[in-house]
Amino acid sequence: MQKLDKDPNVIMMKGALKPSLIVGVLGLIISTWQQGSAGLYGALLAQLVVLVFFLVNIGVASMTKNVDPIATMALAMFSYFSKILILGAMMFVIGKFTNNSDINRLSFGLTAIALTFAWLGGEIRAYLKLKLHLPLPGK
Repeated sequence: MQKLDKDPNVIMMKGALKPSLIVGVLGLIISTWQQGSAGLYGALLAQLVVLVFFLVNIGVASMTKNVDPIATMALAMFSYFSKILILGAMMFVIGKFTNNSDINRLSFGLTAIALTFAWLGGEIRAYLKLKLHLPLPGK
């Protein structure tokens, strides 16, 4: 069994958490400075959403690394579809039951986009450092 500190998914998660943490703190500071408590809540909500969504991706990848590729694809598609539904429902609830003075939507959106880029950049950087040797198909 592979050690947890050698698992590529754990390494990529750790590589993504550091830039995401930095961008998240900056997003909190800037949003709070610009929009007050509504900006703070918007940025916090964005951090929660982005973190949960990307951790679910890594969790699915970890659970399915030794599973049939068709089952892996089915689980990945299910997780993507359910995340879209959950995000849509959450956006509906936020838009319908909160005011912009409670949760600033601009702070939420900008922080979520910045965090997504930071997470993906950190994950790609960590992946490129792994230098995984994948078997090539025969001729």
